[in-house]
Amino acid sequence: MKVDVINLQILKLLQQNARLSNAEIGRKVGLSSPAVAERIKKMEDFDIIKGYHTEVSFTKMGYQLKAMITLKAFVGRLQPFLIKTTEFSEIVNCYRITGNENIIMEVVLRDQIHLQEFIDKLITYGEVKTHIVLSSLIKNNPVV
Repeated sequence: MKVDVINLQILKLLQQNARLSNAEIGRKVGLSSPAVAERIKKMEDFDIIKGYHTEVSFTKMGYQLKAMITLKAFVGRLQPFLIKTTEFSEIVNCYRITGNENIIMEVVLRDQIHLQEFIDKLITYGEVKTHIVLSSLIKNNPVV
């Protein structure tokens, strides 16, 4: 599928606010509402648009800490960790990476005690480094 200038504009608008109506998007890009709907449907069909999500305030949900945690897995412990990741509700995002560490995780935690308990679970898999997030400088920046 060809992603032209108008599709890029639609994608940018949807990344900024996925709740925009097709009519409102159409007014901004110079298309009718049905034309916008057709373009969005095609981008969904081709997996360019992979889904729509709700952003939740972790602090208002009772999580006072956000951290980035890296794991350098012990020999033979990476695969067991990869299987275990889905059981950790603290993990918001998890990536397998290159470099000295194997994994980087974005986690949310209630407090320092919760952080300590979470680290205690991780250290059976490898060496852990924790970086507390103080603030977000760029968040959900549009790709286009």
